[in-house]
Amino acid sequence: MTCFHRPIARLACAAALIVSAVASAAAADFVDLRRIGPLDGDANAGKAKAAVCSGCHGANGVAPAAMFPNLAGQRAEYLYWQLAELKREARPESPMTSQIANLDDATLRDLAAYFASLPAPAPAQADAVASSRGASLWREGDPASGTPPCQGCHGADGSGHPWAERDAAYQLYPKLRAQHADYVAQRLRDFRDGKHLSSSSDRIMTPVAQTLDDEAIKAVAAFIESGP
Repeated sequence: MTCFHRPIARLACAAALIVSAVASAAAADFVDLRRIGPLDGDANAGKAKAAVCSGCHGANGVAPAAMFPNLAGQRAEYLYWQLAELKREARPESPMTSQIANLDDATLRDLAAYFASLPAPAPAQADAVASSRGASLWREGDPASGTPPCQGCHGADGSGHPWAERDAAYQLYPKLRAQHADYVAQRLRDFRDGKHLSSSSDRIMTPVAQTLDDEAIKAVAAFIESGP
């Protein structure tokens, strides 16, 4: 246990240094989420408001199309701050922009609480070749490319950061187990291309994704979908 936590601590410190350095250069351009509190939302109220979400994310929060993320069982804090970021950025290419433009903050919190309350999806069948390399990246990273192991922030089994229960800020490291590979791959490519830089969480993932080539992204995404 001690050996596992020491690398995580080093990764956490490194991530904090990265965010601090970037923040000092562009403090007005992003939202610092390193000191958030627990989410206050009403899951029952969120359920009543979630009907429109089912078209892309499924009636039970499991997306029928692989380009959209599964929301069921995700951390509420992560979901809320993702919604808040989408609303703030109003990305013209995103179908979410029009969906949440007129939603108030309480609704965003309630939706996040609702989807977090649903059972998480089961892993998909693994692609043995891609999954093998993905497993290595997940567990060990790639020192030659400067890639840290994914499990350091997202947990050995993909269920989120090991410190999430003691500090709400670590709830922002999403659960990735059984997430759609196509969605994960696109998110990693977007991070690699610097498309998401509006929060401290974005600025942690961006330099990590920039160490990954297309094949590495495909491999780790396949491994995530099959369940670490």
